[in-house]
Amino acid sequence: MSRWKLKATVVMVGMMGAGKTAVGGALARMLNVPFVDSDRQIEEAANMSIAEIFARDGEAFFRDRESRVLARLLDGPPCILSAGGGAFLEERNRRMIAERGLAVWLRADADLLWSRVSHKDTRPLLRVENPRERLVALLQAREPAYAQAGLVVDSLPDISVQEMAERVRAALLAHPSGILEKVDR
Repeated sequence: MSRWKLKATVVMVGMMGAGKTAVGGALARMLNVPFVDSDRQIEEAANMSIAEIFARDGEAFFRDRESRVLARLLDGPPCILSAGGGAFLEERNRRMIAERGLAVWLRADADLLWSRVSHKDTRPLLRVENPRERLVALLQAREPAYAQAGLVVDSLPDISVQEMAERVRAALLAHPSGILEKVDR
């Protein structure tokens, strides 16, 4: 069994449904490092869901809390961190991630994203009359920010979560930063 050394936090970014949590969790298990979901951290601290926070306090309040949580987690030991879909849109978050870790954009097309989120009602940004149209608009608006990630790995519809995690691991190993290395026993 291989051993790995992760030198800084890897932040999974991308749209809702791209696989940040599923792939990030599988990658963390593969590398034997902690996995943290920033949305779960926010929900636990607030003792309410993201949707409830949005409804009660608004998106600006949520984004501020999200930035604080990201800063705290990036200052901790290296881990695989799943960031909320909107986290990487904030310039301060992109800069903070680039300085302290590496953003990995799980890039997925609208059809794949829709197939993964259309059956869920937990996405506050999709609680509109035409959620698919909203998803496509969000994707188009967000792609320029996501494209600033230090690494891009395409999400594919016909491969498993484990295979995606292996693709991300391979991309991390090949990344010039040396963020991940294989350690001989």
